[in-house]
Amino acid sequence: MPETKGLIIVNTGNGKGKTTAALGLGLRAWGQGLRVLVLQFIKGNWKYGELQAAERMGADFVIRQLGEGFVRNIKDDDRADHKAAAEHALRDAKTEIMSGKWDMIILDEINYAIMFGLIQVDEVLQLLAMKPESLHLVLTGREARQEIIDKADLVTEMKEIKHPLKQGIKAQKGIEY
Repeated sequence: MPETKGLIIVNTGNGKGKTTAALGLGLRAWGQGLRVLVLQFIKGNWKYGELQAAERMGADFVIRQLGEGFVRNIKDDDRADHKAAAEHALRDAKTEIMSGKWDMIILDEINYAIMFGLIQVDEVLQLLAMKPESLHLVLTGREARQEIIDKADLVTEMKEIKHPLKQGIKAQKGIEY
């Protein structure tokens, strides 16, 4: 059996597929008997297909929606709720990283949480520094900060070339959600 070296993996860029790729990686890990936790920093209160799949997969593949939903055009009144949710997600991430219960933790849309000022990049760098040696940690979201990229072992940038939304095609079940 090969030696396990927990990797820091970043999926970023303006193209579709960051979360999808992370979930695919999680599926592969789960299939190899690894325990996978997905903490979603932005998504919340919406029935994404991956939630239904994870329910069927059992206790070794868990997804927790911890966000308040879309952040892009939030009003100041709602900003405090989004910030509190992101800070709670960060606390959960610290607890779970140190728990020893997981082989892979996916911090979905954590880069968005940084980009929108809901959490600070230094707090995320502290998470990376405390990661146990064998834990795989995956971070998704646009505009990954250079400091995070520098700490990562694997970084993939998704680049949008063509997207159906720009052609007036609405989000499709099983593709976008």
